[in-house]
Amino acid sequence: MTAETIDHSTLSRLVEAGAVDAAHVVGKTGGWSLVIRYGKSEHALAAQRSRQVRLFKRMDTLVSYLKDVGISQFDVDAADYAPETASRPDRAAALRRTHEAAEYDKWFREQVEEAIREADDPNTVWIPHEVVEEEMARERAELLARLKSETK
Repeated sequence: MTAETIDHSTLSRLVEAGAVDAAHVVGKTGGWSLVIRYGKSEHALAAQRSRQVRLFKRMDTLVSYLKDVGISQFDVDAADYAPETASRPDRAAALRRTHEAAEYDKWFREQVEEAIREADDPNTVWIPHEVVEEEMARERAELLARLKSETK
């Protein structure tokens, strides 16, 4: 097969002009590619963004694509087809991050709800800010004194 490719737009125009002589579906590792023969040349269908040979993961997706473009007859070469069994690591990591974020969100919402319940409870004892500042200043002074005595 040649490394030359055609894009979807070119394929559509070739089909409309009746210039496509044959369509070959070729099995690869992880999916199926499409080779179009017109005139004396063969060209693989390219992906729109990458311009690399387009690989269809599923045969039914490729068949739907061919029918939509106007090709209803094609041959299949499955000799080198091998389904891709491993999941994409980038997708697995993204899915793991999504689950972690959902767990954190659930935990955070529970903490907020608990804080609201405590704040609304009439038996909750409120400590004035000034008292907390005084206690922290005392603890800070004790820690500094302990550090000074340990470094001597």
